Parts: sequence; structure tokens; C-alpha cells
Amino acid sequence: MTQGTVRLAADAIVLLHLAFLVFVVLGGFIAFRWRWVAWAHIPAVLWGAAVEFGGWICPLTPLENFLRQRGGETAYEGTFITHYVLPVLYPAGLTRRWQVILGASALGANLILYILRARWLGRAAPG
Repeated sequence: MTQGTVRLAADAIVLLHLAFLVFVVLGGFIAFRWRWVAWAHIPAVLWGAAVEFGGWICPLTPLENFLRQRGGETAYEGTFITHYVLPVLYPAGLTRRWQVILGASALGANLILYILRARWLGRAAPG
């Protein structure tokens, strides 16, 4: 593979990572419309929250860094959120406390969505 191809693959990993993050945060809204999406969304939320609560690094981050190095670029330290999301959302670095808050927010917001969805389905069911 050429360096350009490897860099393109690293950029594709970033887009995949971002799509996953958006799915974790907003996928509950999609599940409101299409119930089958919940089968993918609930494990995604649990994984996303576990990564935040555990302070782990998502497996996509080392893969992206590996590809960046193979493409002649410099790898970064930390997590995807620290490198790409936090500079946009927060001017300071990601602390452990903020990781827990982000994980709890994603988990809590989606739990509320699923509770509302269950109640809505209960009212819509023929009695």
C-alpha cells in the first residue's frame, strides 16, 4: 500500500469512529422509528459507556495510529475523544471526571429514550 492509501485508511477509521460516536449518542432517536435498530444501538451504548467509565482506549484508536505511522504521519496519544472531540467541545484536556460524565450522559440519555419508547409503545398497543 502507498502512504497516501494508508493515510486514507486512517481517515476512514476516523470517520467510522465518529459515525459510531454519533450512533451512540443519537441512535436512540433512530430506534424510535425503527425498533430493530435497538438491537445494535443498545450494545453500542453499553460499549461506549464502558469505554468512558473504564478509561479505556477504543480499539479503533490504536488502529488509526498504526495506519498514521505507516503513512508517514505522527500518531497521537490518548483516545479518539481526547484527540478529535474534546478540542471541539472543550478547550481544556479530557479529565477522568469528564470521561465519567460523558459516559453517564450517553447512558442516561439513551435510557430515558428507551423508557419513553416503551411507554409510547404501551399506549399504542391495542387494548
